[in-house]
Amino acid sequence: MRGKPITCCFTGHRPSKLPWGADEADPRCVALKRKLSDAVEAAYAEGFRHFITGMALGCDLYFAEIVLSLRQRQGDVSLEAAVPCPTQADGWSGADRRRYQRILRLCDYETVVQDHYSPGCMQRRNRYMVDHSALLIAVYDGQAGGTRQTLEYAIARGVPFLDIRPEEG
Repeated sequence: MRGKPITCCFTGHRPSKLPWGADEADPRCVALKRKLSDAVEAAYAEGFRHFITGMALGCDLYFAEIVLSLRQRQGDVSLEAAVPCPTQADGWSGADRRRYQRILRLCDYETVVQDHYSPGCMQRRNRYMVDHSALLIAVYDGQAGGTRQTLEYAIARGVPFLDIRPEEG
């Protein structure tokens, strides 16, 4: 089931780059999650059945939870966690680590990109996701960083993308 033609991956900002931070009750976050859910539903309607998340805080975890919800309704959906290294969540709060572990347990596949942290492991994870996908969904507001690098890599590889902008105000 993990072939490129039916695989969609995701990139997006961490809470520190979102206007509402970690406040998921903020109406702008609720609106973003609705847009993201619509994008996942549209990808499903186009035939995408396998989804890959990088498991970072913020938008990656929103995406994973949306895909898991879709999987409950549609039995032919799978979710893959592309984990940059086994220590990805070690420095997170207890609540964030529990959320991460819960999502990880519910994934159909877990791909650990490398067995230890290094400065390039996040980018290596992002390239893995793009290289194994036929569509990239991105929550991107123009800021420099990993999301921009992933989008640029997808463009260079000819992978189509859907850009979702977070609400500013």
